[in-house]
Amino acid sequence: MPEKNSAIKILLIEDDPFLLSMYSIKFEAEGFIVITADDGEKGFEMAKREDSDIILLDILMPKMNGFEVLEKLKADEDTREIPVILLTNLNQKDEIEKGLILGADDYLIKAHFMPSEVVTRIKKILGRD
Repeated sequence: MPEKNSAIKILLIEDDPFLLSMYSIKFEAEGFIVITADDGEKGFEMAKREDSDIILLDILMPKMNGFEVLEKLKADEDTREIPVILLTNLNQKDEIEKGLILGADDYLIKAHFMPSEVVTRIKKILGRD
């Protein structure tokens, strides 16, 4: 959990270059430190290497999907405590349940949330609201 005055470090794992850029710009404007990965495999490796405060994770990605990444994150001693928000366009009830059962702290449908609302959710999960 980051200290109240320290910058929040986000690992954003998203394969869509437009969304990756849009969220990165918004998060940096909020004073967050943003690290990005454009596929699940790179994302998991970055989670192991970087000391992120929170991970935003897409589900439909190349090399390793978000559910697989989430399972590996929660099974790994070094990464299991990092909060994870699934940020995806998959909005079926069973997919949402699967994400939460696997250990996600929140599940946001991209089409339903503006980047500013995602920022609010991040701050809430980290107790910085």
